[in-house]
Amino acid sequence: MGDFTNKTVFITGAAKGQGRAVALALAEDGANIIAFDLGEKIPFPAYNRSSNDDLEKLKDDVIAKGGKILIYAGDVRKAEDVKEAVDRGIQEFGSIDILFSNAGIAAYGKTWELTEEEWDAMIDINLRGGWLVSKYVIPHMIEQKKGVIIYNSSVAGLRGFNRMGHYSASKHGLVGLTKSQAIELAPYGIRVVSLHPTGVNTPMNDGLAELEGTTPTEIAERSAGNLLRTPWLETEDIVEAFKYIASDRARFLTGSQFVLDAGLLTA
Repeated sequence: MGDFTNKTVFITGAAKGQGRAVALALAEDGANIIAFDLGEKIPFPAYNRSSNDDLEKLKDDVIAKGGKILIYAGDVRKAEDVKEAVDRGIQEFGSIDILFSNAGIAAYGKTWELTEEEWDAMIDINLRGGWLVSKYVIPHMIEQKKGVIIYNSSVAGLRGFNRMGHYSASKHGLVGLTKSQAIELAPYGIRVVSLHPTGVNTPMNDGLAELEGTTPTEIAERSAGNLLRTPWLETEDIVEAFKYIASDRARFLTGSQFVLDAGLLTA
């Protein structure tokens, strides 16, 4: 066991990709996991989403590692789903010590060609969803006078990208939310940090490649242009960054943007 023994971590977008990797790693490190994911397809974007089967598979894998997990199929855009998941998690484990606000979507489209529905879906899931989950988790953290909130933003939260204006806007919004909540929550011993990876090798890249009629590697190279010789990060890289930010080793890190970009923003 390690830094996270008996701590409870609430993870949105937990069924696949970065959320799943963090859930498995922290469970192995002794944490209790509250895994929240939609579990069904939505109209936008059109690539395949996580399913309830993915949540059940995560549950089985966490238990196989000797971990404890509560899964919840819900929508980060719906207050009733979020509140119920938070309440059930508190009832099950007694606290929420760390929030990994990871649920998100990505898609391409020139800003003036996007439909209102496409714009709204991107902002609602990536930004409003992050705020909504924090809204229900924060009062519990205030009561216990400690906690860590990590928003999974992107390098697109620190610069613009061609044909991803809606995505970039949503991820920039998480930076403003991070900085403001860090000010609000510091008196209660709660830290807030945004994480900014370059492209990560996850099913989302597969979905974008499917929409573009190309390969995941080409998507990563086109979007990123990393200085270091890698088209993308692996989920294990996100896990290591997360574990540092969430641990007591980073006890004075708050209101910050933790960049894991393989040199992209230097260029």
